[in-house]
Amino acid sequence: MPELSHFDEQGSSRMVDVSGKEVTHRLARAESFVSMQPETLKRIMDRKVAKGDVLEVARLAGIMATKRTADLIPLCHPLGIDGVDIVLDPAGDRMVRIEASVRVHGRTGVEMEALTAVTVASLTIYDMCKSVDRTMTLGPARLLEKRGGKSGHFLAE
Repeated sequence: MPELSHFDEQGSSRMVDVSGKEVTHRLARAESFVSMQPETLKRIMDRKVAKGDVLEVARLAGIMATKRTADLIPLCHPLGIDGVDIVLDPAGDRMVRIEASVRVHGRTGVEMEALTAVTVASLTIYDMCKSVDRTMTLGPARLLEKRGGKSGHFLAE
């Protein structure tokens, strides 16, 4: 197992110095789920939630969160994101699946940005629907794929 790179020899926290790394095209994809009552999902899909179009607001929240990841996660590098795609689809009659794909030309990966996107999109769905369904659950969230950089290609099973 690799060493934890966010600590120096004395155990103090640090931001990893990536200045010596090569700039490469990097991609990360992540997914998360929101489980709910079938009636809640129907209201979302029929755009009958009082607060508005749940899936479009959640998509926007995920995109915005991607760009703010370094403000939320300590020691995360601020990145000039090249692109973000967020897909929200029903998965059966009780669940919304959220997938984020994030791209950058940079010295460090965008896994945290993709995971932040799907997590904040999930929270947004919860926030917009909590008045009609307090039984909703979020997750699991996971990394699906990572490309670029020295560590190579990762694809979840």
